[in-house]
Amino acid sequence: MEENNTLHASDSIDKSRIVEAKPLRSLAPVLPNHIQSCFRANYPSGFPPLYSFEKPQEIPLPKGAQEVHVDAETAEEIDVSAKETPVAAKVTPIRFYKSSVDEEVNPRADGDVKSFREGLNGEEFVDDTRKRGGESIQNCKEFLKRKKNKKTREAGFDGQTSSSVGVNPSPNDDGNRESVNHVLMTYDSIRRRLCQLEDSKELNSSLAIKRADLRASNALTCKGIKTNLRRRAGAVPGIEVGDIFFFRMEMCLVGLHGQSMGGIDYMNFKDGSKEDTVALSVVSSGMYGDDTEDNDVLVYSGQGENFNKKDKHVTDQKLQRGNLALDRSAQRHDEVRVIRGLRDAVSRTAKIYMYDGLYKIQDSWIERGKSGGGIFKYKLVRLPGQKSAFGAWKLAQKWKAGSASRNGFILADLSNGVESIPVSLVNDVDDEKGPAFFTYFTSLKKPKPFGLVQPSFGCNCKACIPGDLNCSCIQRNEGDFPYTANSILVSRKPLIHECGPMCRCLPNCKNRVSQTGLKPHMEVFRTKDRGWGLRTLDPIRAGSFICEYAGEVIDKAKVSQNDEEDNDEYIFDTSRIYQPFKWNHDPRLLEEVSSNVLSEDYTIPSPLIISAKNVGNVGRFMNHSCSPNVFWQPVLYAENNQSFLHIVFFALKHIPPMAELTYDYGFVLAGHAEGSSALRRKNKCLCGSEKCRGFFG
Repeated sequence: MEENNTLHASDSIDKSRIVEAKPLRSLAPVLPNHIQSCFRANYPSGFPPLYSFEKPQEIPLPKGAQEVHVDAETAEEIDVSAKETPVAAKVTPIRFYKSSVDEEVNPRADGDVKSFREGLNGEEFVDDTRKRGGESIQNCKEFLKRKKNKKTREAGFDGQTSSSVGVNPSPNDDGNRESVNHVLMTYDSIRRRLCQLEDSKELNSSLAIKRADLRASNALTCKGIKTNLRRRAGAVPGIEVGDIFFFRMEMCLVGLHGQSMGGIDYMNFKDGSKEDTVALSVVSSGMYGDDTEDNDVLVYSGQGENFNKKDKHVTDQKLQRGNLALDRSAQRHDEVRVIRGLRDAVSRTAKIYMYDGLYKIQDSWIERGKSGGGIFKYKLVRLPGQKSAFGAWKLAQKWKAGSASRNGFILADLSNGVESIPVSLVNDVDDEKGPAFFTYFTSLKKPKPFGLVQPSFGCNCKACIPGDLNCSCIQRNEGDFPYTANSILVSRKPLIHECGPMCRCLPNCKNRVSQTGLKPHMEVFRTKDRGWGLRTLDPIRAGSFICEYAGEVIDKAKVSQNDEEDNDEYIFDTSRIYQPFKWNHDPRLLEEVSSNVLSEDYTIPSPLIISAKNVGNVGRFMNHSCSPNVFWQPVLYAENNQSFLHIVFFALKHIPPMAELTYDYGFVLAGHAEGSSALRRKNKCLCGSEKCRGFFG
């Protein structure tokens, strides 16, 4: 039974001696008058500053006193409205507060539902089934049972270590770029597969959940597929400024932000005999007036509920938990990671998060809310010399609204109205006025039919539904619908069959993704050393359709005879050698009954060569990279009683705004000699990636 040793404001207390109490158990320390008097900043009437930043100074503790220790707990930053009440008017014992497991989730908290939260030494699973439709209680019990055994927690499937799925045990504590990319791609592959299963209703009803992001995170956590488990302040290995995340669980898995819901991530540490707390990162949801006109400044609202449900009255935020951690980090001038959250233009109920780099807390104060309550405010300023991230995103949004005033602006729409979304043309590098003349075309010109054993006819569906095995197009895709409900490609395949003009389904059928035109805003721009390039003005999710490689289909014999491929920089040849990579999910991670791993190798019976020199679309401007963010996928659909093959590009990973879109051009054997192992080093590669092979083509 809890002891009620709360000290009320009406009790007789000599506040000047509270700091000297031993041990100090208050979550909201009250400073003596002689310390408070040293604060000399201008703040709203009735509210003292948290700390004076005009003259940074250490506040010495009286002899025998000890610093406050705060248990880690997730809590989202919220907008508060409370009546005016002096902060720290009541001293409350630590035991008075509920544990992090029992405490209710703030109903206004944004982001992903809390399925588990990270601590210093592992993960703690929290059942949130009742509130947000998370995992079943039985799954939670099984998860906790597995986590009790350290060997089980570190082991992968079949009793093997996590290295069996691509992440060695060593990068788990301290990651790198490769391990971060692997974890993120593995997570998204599992999430896409779960979405596919949910769409087709193949999951058992007791396990079915709509939050595939949570179950995917649990699947990876159970197998030990995480990185950067060692909690740290400052930069996180393998995560670059400007990286974007479509789910908060992604940030948890790679160690960027440890809270699945909380806006402030922090940890306790020992400094000699003392314990203190440090803020690691903050997520600005963009909902509480945090943004300023200066993109390098963030005014962050503190965390804490402002409404007492029991007594039905508003309260002030308290200097505890994340608020206390930010205050302590401000005094020490610690670096704090800042993640910015913005609304997803594709899904208005979702958010996209961007890592904006390291900030320092320059100022803090208490501000009166709309209804009179006290809100902690922290002014964070971005450290100079970092890559532009959030600023570039805001600039891209501005350019989408109107590009005419931009430096180097040439043309508002390169497609001349052919695309539903205009493609701007800019050059702020040199005096080049534009690419050589070509005819803009969105698909293949003079395509050649693709021979199939099966007859070429469309489906008879009024509306193609995932899981409907009566649909002939789904049958050709081995029973799986190739895309999720929001038009994301689930898996790479040797060949994908889409519905086409011969099908009876509507033109907006979800199985016609590659035929619906451009979705993200793009622009053709002049690079410094690689000619013209293509970049996106929108954030792009992994698996999203980019564009088709449009152009004229060329006969293979004609190309070989006239050496046309050597003279044409806009050739796409499916017979080239392409660097293999894994993108699909591993069925063993979901413990699927079928252990058949989908082949990701291209198996096109007859080569397809496309030239975009005279006819093409934005695809002709994508440059080569040995570490690309786009990949190509063969897609087939029927027209005029015949099937035609198309080359379609999809996002290999999440792509932030203003990033250049690139794919692997591949390479050929010297002289096209059959059985030859010598590589033709036609073009010098300037991609600049760590895995650059030095040549392409």
